Amino acid sequence: MKNKKPLLILIVAAFGAFLGTFNETFLNIALTPIMKDFNVEVSTVQWLTTAYMLGAAIMIPIASFLYRKFATRPLFLFTVGLLIAGSLVCAFAPSFPVMLGGRILQSLGTGMLTPIGMNMVLSVVPKEKMGSYMGLMGAATTLGPSFSIIIAGVLLSISTWHILFFVFAALMIILFIMGAIIIGKDKKLENPYLDILSVILISLALIGILYGISTLFSGNLLVAISAIIIGIICLIIFAKRQNNLKVPLVNFEPLKVKRFKIGIALNMIAMMILLSLNVIMPLFIQNAMNMSSLTSSLTLFPAIVVSCVLAPIAGKIYDNKGGKFIIPLGYLLVFTFIIIMILTINLKSLILIALLYIPIAGSMSLIIGPSQSFALGALPKELNPHGVTLITAGFQIAGCIGTSVFTGVYSLMTNIKISTGTSSYEAMEFAFIITLAVAFVIALAGFITALKVKRLEKNATIKTDLKLESIMKKDVYTVKENDNLLTALSLISEKHISGVPVINNSGKLTGFISDGDIMRYLAKAHPLFVNAYSLALLGTENGFDEKLKDLMNLKVKDIAKKKVLTIDINTNLEEVCRILESKHLKKAPVMKDGKMVGVINRSNITTYAVNTYLEMAK
Repeated sequence: MKNKKPLLILIVAAFGAFLGTFNETFLNIALTPIMKDFNVEVSTVQWLTTAYMLGAAIMIPIASFLYRKFATRPLFLFTVGLLIAGSLVCAFAPSFPVMLGGRILQSLGTGMLTPIGMNMVLSVVPKEKMGSYMGLMGAATTLGPSFSIIIAGVLLSISTWHILFFVFAALMIILFIMGAIIIGKDKKLENPYLDILSVILISLALIGILYGISTLFSGNLLVAISAIIIGIICLIIFAKRQNNLKVPLVNFEPLKVKRFKIGIALNMIAMMILLSLNVIMPLFIQNAMNMSSLTSSLTLFPAIVVSCVLAPIAGKIYDNKGGKFIIPLGYLLVFTFIIIMILTINLKSLILIALLYIPIAGSMSLIIGPSQSFALGALPKELNPHGVTLITAGFQIAGCIGTSVFTGVYSLMTNIKISTGTSSYEAMEFAFIITLAVAFVIALAGFITALKVKRLEKNATIKTDLKLESIMKKDVYTVKENDNLLTALSLISEKHISGVPVINNSGKLTGFISDGDIMRYLAKAHPLFVNAYSLALLGTENGFDEKLKDLMNLKVKDIAKKKVLTIDINTNLEEVCRILESKHLKKAPVMKDGKMVGVINRSNITTYAVNTYLEMAK
């Protein structure tokens, strides 16, 4: 995709991420009419959301294999095609099981769509702009769940829930056309191996854990606990198997980096709260307050606008300042305004709910994009696809667990209160308060975790500022331009180095000479370095030693390279690597204010990279 502008790739990927998360919550406003049409309970209808996220979570690690195996454009179009097909199945569904089947078909496409999109962006994004790009991707994933509420509310005010799937299918067709036009074909393909047993294990693990959690509050307690235990066992076996596979389905290497672990945890906590509240709030507004779908969506609409504005701003702030302030601030606002909502929900004011939801949903823009950038920015480029897999899988798993827990708590508390003779509204209000309390505890945990960002970024910044000066070789060996070749070659041999800078009597850098320069010159000038026949001829003439002596007495300045590529001491390490690689150099002099202060070579960088990675992994 190098032939395409990064912005065009970003537009396709962001639109895809938007539609993927958009569809996860698109039905939230319609859950109440769907329950009535198919005569199902809250604990059943929530599977339209939970099963969708579960299917997507299972497909994410498989998507990593598919991305490496197949060209991007046909894979992307196939993925979008699955979502279109699933939408049409749901639109014409005559029963709840058929509709659930359509949602699962959609989920297979979503599970591939998001990681493919993120990998597309990472393949073209400049690292110094990662915050801005990931901010826009984060905005897309944040706005998807939020914006779907208002669109669904408007559509349900003029038609039945069936129209939602027709509209979504139309949007996916637009994405299909964009992908066909914009996505290139030039990605380098691999030949990875798909371990079927790993696919089975991760599927059983996720199904067991998430099914158990979803039924923990409203089903058979023994069955729920058994499912969770089986799921955990399968997950442990899966993780151990990945360590023994030559090409693992999921590479857990990024999780050895502490900064990545913190970043993915912050992202999962935020998504758990956001996706869950986007399910619970419409249910409460419609069922408890007896409001229409449109009224429910309009109540949450101001928060959508604020999220739109804050997401790209948050990305730019991260690029300039990092995440040490913006991520903790996001969580601080979330749990503060959740507490205020708990204390004021008895006022039964839709306007107040709308106002309080603005900082809750809007603050997610301060967390999601920056936390993804914080996590991925800690990884070397070759681990980016694996980091994307873990982040997107975490996104879906967080949504599954959050939605299952929140709806389970809401349903359980409602039923308990009603069984004691409490009115329907009071029961649902109490359940909503308890659910918000759960969200508060989770947000508080996110805030405490976010406080670690500052320390991790501070350590990284110190290393970044000092990296070139601290890792370069300062006790530089040099030769003077009037020294002979023997002096230069002796120094190179004695110090076990490949070359040395050349200076004049004033100490100014005038050139560079390497062992290769000397040997190439001797090969041209002396028959010994041409072939064995020439050596035989040499024996009949003036003698080998005399010839060699004459050559070795040549001045260094006579064969040294005059045009020396130097590196300023303030150059960042990434640029240093690029220069050495593009110019095929092993080392280069480092300059400060026009004076040579050291030499940087590839072994210095390799040692630094290994030590830094091990330090980050602690």
